[in-house]
Amino acid sequence: QVQLVESGGGLVQAGGSLRLSCAASGRTSSNYAMGWFRQAPGKEREFVAAIRWSGGSTYYANSVKGRFTISRDNALYLQMNSLKPEDTAVYYCAAGPVVVTSALSYPYWGQGTQVTVSS
Repeated sequence: QVQLVESGGGLVQAGGSLRLSCAASGRTSSNYAMGWFRQAPGKEREFVAAIRWSGGSTYYANSVKGRFTISRDNALYLQMNSLKPEDTAVYYCAAGPVVVTSALSYPYWGQGTQVTVSS
């Protein structure tokens, strides 16, 4: 089992920045893929960014490319800059065996943290 706990969400004005963190514990593996997903009210959960826990290549949704940065050291992070109202959602940290964009491939999830961007 892997436990994931997100933090860092909040309310920010459009154009502002937030940094999300995800602390992982339990039976983690350096081969795990770590991802950020988000879900807005009435919408499906969507891929935001991913990285392998051991490092290496990063992957981003087109909607956040150039504005968001995923990274990790002892925790997983998502630096979000130039935030837009359409970025408003609950953001989830996820862990799984493969770096993919499908939420179905990630068996471990955090509880989520709310990000609200006001216009």
